[in-house]
Amino acid sequence: MVQIKTPEQIAKMRAAGLVVAAVHAAAREAAVPGATTKDLDEVARKVIADHGATSNFLGYGGFPATICTSVNEVVVHGIPDGKTVLRDGDIISVDAGAIVDGWHGDAAFTAFVGDGHAPELVELSRVTEESMWAGIAAMRSGNRLVDVSRAIETYIRRQPKPGGGRYGIIEDYGGHGIGTEMHMDPHLLNYVSRKRGRGPKLVPGFCLAIEPMVSLGTPRTEVLADDWTVITTDGTWSSHWEHSVALTEDGPLVLTAVDGGRAKLAELGVTAAPDPLA
Repeated sequence: MVQIKTPEQIAKMRAAGLVVAAVHAAAREAAVPGATTKDLDEVARKVIADHGATSNFLGYGGFPATICTSVNEVVVHGIPDGKTVLRDGDIISVDAGAIVDGWHGDAAFTAFVGDGHAPELVELSRVTEESMWAGIAAMRSGNRLVDVSRAIETYIRRQPKPGGGRYGIIEDYGGHGIGTEMHMDPHLLNYVSRKRGRGPKLVPGFCLAIEPMVSLGTPRTEVLADDWTVITTDGTWSSHWEHSVALTEDGPLVLTAVDGGRAKLAELGVTAAPDPLA
């Protein structure tokens, strides 16, 4: 069953989302050549504590860290450690979450470490991020879950891939409902599957974590021996972007974006809902 939130509950999720946004800002600044992924985790842990929030990643299913740090061919769920040193030219996807008053926020971004990144990596991240925003723009009353999936897939498929071929839309992982738990119904595919049908209708109070994951090659993944780290089976590098989004009577509110998604949605012809904490 899908958990439908009241405006008051969405306001609490917005508070959690702003903590996640603060974690992202600090982690992005810390993702420099020579830093370890453990360094980023410690930065995130401090930001969450300073905001009086708690981490929804630490201890989740036994996960041992505050954030996920996924470098290069790692798609998701990379475990921060003191041995993984960021190098000039790496890309890293940071996935972070926070809980405020029992309500969850969850978001991810891809960052470039150092300078001189190959154009295909810059384009990979851009395509992944823009596909996320296409999915967010599809969060309209009367649409169904599959409309969000279709918007994400359609955007990706329309982008020419440098060097030819197609981007790999990761098949085994996707978005999800969010609220009093980090992962809730419904599961959101980043592509359209005839087997899954159209999914539930989107109504005010519907909240989703929208998170496309895209590789330069295969859509297939495997899990390493630590039972967490997910890599592409062909070793191609990948990008991961995510925002938690609430559908309100006034349209979508991007809970984990500092401006609530106002600027980016305006570019897409969509008016973001007013910020309940403004």
